[in-house]
Amino acid sequence: MYDPLDHTSMYRKLDEDSEDSDAEGGLGNVSRVIIRPPGVSGKAKRGHLCFDAAYETGNLGRADLVGEFEYDLFLRPDTCNPRYRFWFNFTVDNVKQDQRVIFNIVNISKSKNLFRDGLTPLVKSSLRNKWVRIPRENVFYYRSAAHQGHYVLSFAFAFDKEDEIYQFALGYPYSYSKLQTYLQVLEQKYPGNFERFSLGNSIQNRRLELITIDNVKKPEKVDPKNLVRVIVIIARVHPGESPASFVVQGLIEFLAANNHPISKILRENIVFKIIPMINPDGVFLGNNRCNVVGHDLNRSWNHISPFLHPTLQATLKMLRELSTSECYQIDFVIDIHAHNSLTGAFIYGNTYDDVYRYERHLVYPRLLAAKCHDFAPENMIFNADDRKSGTARRFFCENLPDTVNSYTLNVSMSGYHIKNTKVFTQYTEDGYIRLGRNMARAFLEYYRFTNVLQIPTIKELMANRKRSKKDRNRGYRRRQDEYQPRPKTTRSSAPINYFDLGIDYYASDSSDDGSPIRYPFHSSLNRTKNLLPLQQITDQFSLMNIKNSAFNQLDFSSHKAKVQQIPVAPKAFFEEPAKPHLSIIDVNMLTRGSLQEATQKVQAIGKEIKIKSRF
Repeated sequence: MYDPLDHTSMYRKLDEDSEDSDAEGGLGNVSRVIIRPPGVSGKAKRGHLCFDAAYETGNLGRADLVGEFEYDLFLRPDTCNPRYRFWFNFTVDNVKQDQRVIFNIVNISKSKNLFRDGLTPLVKSSLRNKWVRIPRENVFYYRSAAHQGHYVLSFAFAFDKEDEIYQFALGYPYSYSKLQTYLQVLEQKYPGNFERFSLGNSIQNRRLELITIDNVKKPEKVDPKNLVRVIVIIARVHPGESPASFVVQGLIEFLAANNHPISKILRENIVFKIIPMINPDGVFLGNNRCNVVGHDLNRSWNHISPFLHPTLQATLKMLRELSTSECYQIDFVIDIHAHNSLTGAFIYGNTYDDVYRYERHLVYPRLLAAKCHDFAPENMIFNADDRKSGTARRFFCENLPDTVNSYTLNVSMSGYHIKNTKVFTQYTEDGYIRLGRNMARAFLEYYRFTNVLQIPTIKELMANRKRSKKDRNRGYRRRQDEYQPRPKTTRSSAPINYFDLGIDYYASDSSDDGSPIRYPFHSSLNRTKNLLPLQQITDQFSLMNIKNSAFNQLDFSSHKAKVQQIPVAPKAFFEEPAKPHLSIIDVNMLTRGSLQEATQKVQAIGKEIKIKSRF
């Protein structure tokens, strides 16, 4: 039966490939491979795309032109292990302006991944050196009938400039060379807080870096009750999980900072041992999950070989020396990963028969969840799965002392849902670095919760909140020449309206002739309290009399308001309520069958109280 994917095998060389060729069709990545249309030969023209992945962390095994502007791309599997194909990182140049293409990645090994939930590839160019995600409407993940029902990742892209080199990747790349440069900068920036040491070498003789951050004063005498606490961080076991390196970078930067109060407290009390890249060969080669010999290091902790897993052996040796030391106590071993199927940040933990150890094991994940707005507690798992016995999480909890909390910290390759909302946000490099800082803050809360570090008093907290005068943002003061004179306005006397204070102009009642009713007014008291009940007063000043008589004939001196006093109703008699009382029934009487007798006594007492209350 004809297999349309037979030509995709990375282990079959084509007839036209030379023996020393490591380009398309071989075991390595494509190296400056130009794809020409059928029947075209000679010098490449603009628009004949040139693919390249022969650089650090690069991964692209083959590129085929299947249409006028459509290309099938085949990922190179991990070295010596064809099972894993997910990470990709390649460049494209020799493009034509406004050229539109469709790239189909046809041999992804894991069908259930975040491409179903909105993960999109990253792209940047040589002149625009910032990673940007391709819009979701241009990315498709589906079963392709043209590729024998395999899942295919297709994305459309338009090259807007000719003189640029475009780079595409699954996630933000973090290479071995970038780590070396970064550590050299930190050595010069924080010489007192930062110590760099080579723990060993990989199979291809790359350094296994060990970072130690602490300012702990070592005790002169060994005190079993006052041991130095140690936290061990491991990252980049799987080369394709580059977000783990950014998380470690955020943690290192936070702990090494000189002026931050949290990092200062942690350095003075805790020793941090950080291995930022435990699989440097796999990272350099652009593998997805394995080292150079095709072994998954996160399944090899329970059967370490000095030849196949030298980095694991060096790490385990360091941990055993710390665990057997009389001065140190390991509290945490955290293995940082990136997840390609779930969103957010979450932790995998263990289960224990000892209830107290299990409760202590749950403390740090809860504290980290409170610190991180991107934490996804619904994805957390705590188990003792025998199939994961070769992982760092399961191996260290069984082979190190009971004081060790061993976790796997996962962060999504895609993004996270903001807490209590349905808003989905894609991770950036800063987002991963922020997670590393939050890890350090959660460590401080953990040691305060377990009474290893003292909780600061309110005065100390208020003192830390005070800012120095130099840091205060003073308001802008305008100079004298900036003041503008106030414009002059015309002033005139306001009209005064005279009202008869003895007349209620807003009353609904009126006299027989339509004039408002007058009320006696006392200026010494509040008017609203001294308006007596309505009483109609008919005199010469009523509206009808004023209309019928001449105004100059009115006698103002004889006007006196006569008010009849309304009799006040006698105060109603209210009976004083009975005083509350508490009736206690003897339980012994009830048990002897005297319930009716006890009830009659209570009723009699109530009647006596009512009679007395009347008098």
